[in-house]
Amino acid sequence: MSKSGKVCLAYSGGLDTSCILKWLLDQGYEVVCFLADVGQEEDWDQVRAKAKKLGAAKMEIKDLRREFVEQTCFRAIQCNAQYEGRYLLGTSLARPIIARAQMKFAAEEGCQYVSHGCTGKGNDQVRFELAFLAIDPKIKIIAPWRLPEFFEKFEGRQALLDYAEHSGIPVTSTKAKPYSMDDNIAHCSYESGQLEDPSLPPPDGMWTRTNNPVTAPSTPQEVTIRFEKGIPVKVSSEGKEWTDSLELFIALNELGKVHGIGRIDIVENRFIGIKSRGCYDSPAMTILQAAHLDIEGLVMDGKVRSLRDQFVTHTWSEIIYNGLYFSPEREFVENSLLFSQRRVNGEVRLQLYRGNVWITGRSSETEKMYSEEESSMDSLVDFSPVDTTGFISINAIRLKKFGVQKQEEGHSLANA
Repeated sequence: MSKSGKVCLAYSGGLDTSCILKWLLDQGYEVVCFLADVGQEEDWDQVRAKAKKLGAAKMEIKDLRREFVEQTCFRAIQCNAQYEGRYLLGTSLARPIIARAQMKFAAEEGCQYVSHGCTGKGNDQVRFELAFLAIDPKIKIIAPWRLPEFFEKFEGRQALLDYAEHSGIPVTSTKAKPYSMDDNIAHCSYESGQLEDPSLPPPDGMWTRTNNPVTAPSTPQEVTIRFEKGIPVKVSSEGKEWTDSLELFIALNELGKVHGIGRIDIVENRFIGIKSRGCYDSPAMTILQAAHLDIEGLVMDGKVRSLRDQFVTHTWSEIIYNGLYFSPEREFVENSLLFSQRRVNGEVRLQLYRGNVWITGRSSETEKMYSEEESSMDSLVDFSPVDTTGFISINAIRLKKFGVQKQEEGHSLANA
């Protein structure tokens, strides 16, 4: 045991966490490193070798892709989750999965501390630390970018590069990236750097998970998605079929990339109160949400859907964005969500074309909320137009009283 204790560091192999690893070792800590594979593209052998070279006692790389897709990405699809109406929560959805696995590894290794490389202005520090403390209220957290002895020493990227050179930390580049990226199987995010001016367009060639919609194929691609209880269970396109949860998600990412599906460029409100410009490309999540929204229209009770949209969708999205996955309110809201999805069963046909998802049809063999005969303008089966007279009269009772009140006040609704 080192004199300072044992730390489990969330390690990516990049400049920041490599410098943090060496800095922790310099402070006298024994450090074990943890890296979650949530679908980002990395050279795992290179990351492992780098951690060992820098002095980490152990390096654990855990494949969490299936857990990530099934436990949070699919739940977000069931919820139609969108933060502030646009962001599909790709980074937010990954954080509780990563934090839980890191805490498990830290416990197995007998760590008294956990550490991360999140900045002091971002959302991720909140997401990770709230998760750490909910899982183990006694865990101690080292957040270097909030410690004066660290951030005063490393005021910018050049200071980190100088430290890396002095400490023998291998780096692949000596130039600052034009933006910061976070990649996983649900999306890739792009922030800071030249993106901090919200009036400027994203740079050409920035996007990694979507091709340019302008140069995408000129022929639409047909895709069919089957849902059971609001969860995608089968995807088929051009004679190919995927039924495994992870495989169908990867397939939709590949299809969406080809056709430029899922790009957004937004200014959002971070949990800590700062506005931030972020760009995201989320092919599979965008396709699945469009299909899920559509199948709900066919099979879901209208009042249940209205309540879910007003309360569950908005609240669950904010809970996840704000890092409150391990909370009683998330469990409470999620129980309502699962109840709402019991009968969301059916199939959606759609086309992918130059950045767009077009729905071309939907069907359900088991759920019969929709009646072609009832909705037809050419049929009066099980419906009498005379009944509508009473329906209108009942609903007009309070409105007529409201109209009288306005007349008495001298404000006729006719002039409103």
